Amino acid sequence: MRKKFLFAAATGLLATLTTLAHDFWLEAPRFRLQPGQTVAVRPLVGENFHGEPWSNKASKILRFVRYGPTSKDSTDLTPKNLTETDTFRTVFLFARPGTHVVLLRSTNSFIELPADKFTAYLREEGLDYALTLRQEREQQATPGRETYRRCAKALVQVGEAAAIPATTDSACYHIYGLPLELVPEQNPYRLPAGKALTVRVLRNGRPVSGATVQVWQRQPNGLPTSHFTTRANQNGRLLLRLSGSGPYLLATVGIAEAPANLCDRADWQSTWASLTFAGPADLRRAATKH
Repeated sequence: MRKKFLFAAATGLLATLTTLAHDFWLEAPRFRLQPGQTVAVRPLVGENFHGEPWSNKASKILRFVRYGPTSKDSTDLTPKNLTETDTFRTVFLFARPGTHVVLLRSTNSFIELPADKFTAYLREEGLDYALTLRQEREQQATPGRETYRRCAKALVQVGEAAAIPATTDSACYHIYGLPLELVPEQNPYRLPAGKALTVRVLRNGRPVSGATVQVWQRQPNGLPTSHFTTRANQNGRLLLRLSGSGPYLLATVGIAEAPANLCDRADWQSTWASLTFAGPADLRRAATKH
């Protein structure tokens, strides 16, 4: 269970688990819209691609922006002036046809775990870099002090992709300068049946060789959500075949030693990234990985 046991061990508060535990992603009520529609794109936390609203405060939002099909088409909902209620807006207007990107980046949160719980967490998430360093430094008995942050993106298609020029896809392919980012190399809303989707995993704009990525697909008619785990190749690329219209959730995590400005509170900094989207409605082939 991703991160749940980690936070529970640190706090023992089940209510807090629903706020900071599990996977984190952005979700619209529909990923395919008509021009001029206004919808809420909400940050969610949960398991197995079933989530609840993220209840963190506006003060935890570092960046919350919609980027449209043209360079000047954007809406910035990043909280500027915090109020007494400390809430933030999630409703965006999707006026122009094309592929829109909604992006959220959180500030840092801190956690400290007993040594055994921290080791178990690193193993479960495949964070071998931190495991190896702790072993080399004989720190296996030392509590794990970690700061973590989240970077989530959602692709929303406005209008029928086949009827819109490919020039409206630019936001989909753009690199937004996140510390950890999943970037598609094809627009999933334009993929014909049987074609693969290539996604890059980038850390500060550079490919992450061997990155572990979780892939979920919601099934229609109440069928169980499908899931598999795959790894990026040496160039940080994943090759996925989409079995239907989705929606899909891709998620990955990376860890590094905490930067100097955070080392008084943490020894490690983890970054959690996700990408949500819906694929073409006419795909029927089974999901595979390469």
